[in-house]
Amino acid sequence: MIGLLLGAALLAQAPSVAEASAAPVLATNATAAQVVAACRRMIPADATIEGHINRRSRRGTEVAAYTYRLIRHAGKTRLEVRDKEGAAVEVRPGGRLLDTDVTWSDLTLDYLQWPDCAFDPEREQESVQTVTCLVLLLRNGPRTVRVWIDRKTGALMQAEELADGKVVRRLFGTSIKKFNGVWAPRTIEVGAPGAKYRTKIVVDKLEIDT
Repeated sequence: MIGLLLGAALLAQAPSVAEASAAPVLATNATAAQVVAACRRMIPADATIEGHINRRSRRGTEVAAYTYRLIRHAGKTRLEVRDKEGAAVEVRPGGRLLDTDVTWSDLTLDYLQWPDCAFDPEREQESVQTVTCLVLLLRNGPRTVRVWIDRKTGALMQAEELADGKVVRRLFGTSIKKFNGVWAPRTIEVGAPGAKYRTKIVVDKLEIDT
């Protein structure tokens, strides 16, 4: 799913701005590990998410379309993706979804599980959609992801994948929606800086097992 999203990230429960300002869950002196842990807690442990993925040119021409179903249960994630004809499409962990900018990490937010996390020394706090965020770097071997996390609630607001210190992909939420009483990203955009195409991840259905 920016991300994300909004995602992404994609799968974090994103409260409204009013709710976020009224319900801080992060201490002002929280460590990087505590901030990421708070972000992980906002991801439903048992949930099913369904939606669609579209890749379009800057002029709006559709060049790829897929549907997806993501199932989280007992800490494990299963991802099902199908093309326009309904044929199953394989997406491997760490891999990219065919001719889109979407990766396994975008839809599962697996980088929030990486143990190597630290505040970005060059970016103390930044604003994303008027929300003040803490900026962290998450690392796993050669991979590095920069994330923006709401400093009050722990909600993931934006993510970037880096290579040799440069941004190669960016994920960010562009809209949120309330699904059965839970705020979550509705639309997340993923793309490379300056690319001719951009991919949108849309959440159509979210069911959380309680």
